[in-house]
Amino acid sequence: MSVRAQSLFACALLVLLSVGAMAHAEEQPWRSLFDGKNLGDWKPVNFGGEGEVTVEDGAIIMAQGVSLTGVTYQKKPPKTNYEIRFEAKRLEGIDFFAGLTFPVGDSFCSWINAGWGGAVVGLSSIDGNDASQNETTKYIGFDDNRWYRFRLKVTPEKIQAWIDDKLTIDQNIKDRKITTRNEVTDSQPLGFSAWQTTAALRKIEIRELPKKAD
Repeated sequence: MSVRAQSLFACALLVLLSVGAMAHAEEQPWRSLFDGKNLGDWKPVNFGGEGEVTVEDGAIIMAQGVSLTGVTYQKKPPKTNYEIRFEAKRLEGIDFFAGLTFPVGDSFCSWINAGWGGAVVGLSSIDGNDASQNETTKYIGFDDNRWYRFRLKVTPEKIQAWIDDKLTIDQNIKDRKITTRNEVTDSQPLGFSAWQTTAALRKIEIRELPKKAD
């Protein structure tokens, strides 16, 4: 390799390293919201008719109630440009076991997993239409007693969601009305709930994203 070629190669390598370093510097680490030992900053929600909430074997257990059982985070979460991930499984029941209510700018939304009898996945609500009636509606089967990995990403432009690393929701939210159903108002600003179902949650983590993230 000539001296000139070596110089060009060295310059290109420095540029690549600099870009990589900048990207790494912008990427925030995941921060745990649950230590697996006690509820900590999570508080059971008084929905009315809810089941008991306990911590067992490193997981939050939301026992089946007459209607909803859930927990709400007591600290202030980010409003946008963030990701949250967690693992959940259904222990008993036939309805949603991983309902996540989360901030979207100055409003809130819910990501429902296994609703409406156990198969509906989607966002509640978009322009007043809930998870069973809008363009995010999916039908996915879930097995009992199996841990599933969930990840949600919120930016000013989109809400995206993955189940076991598979993208299942990719929703543009610019100029859309984002709200929650009245039943989960008490889950705001950040909370989990299950409908007539016993559910387990663990490995709850969050991280903030660069403001220009897509």
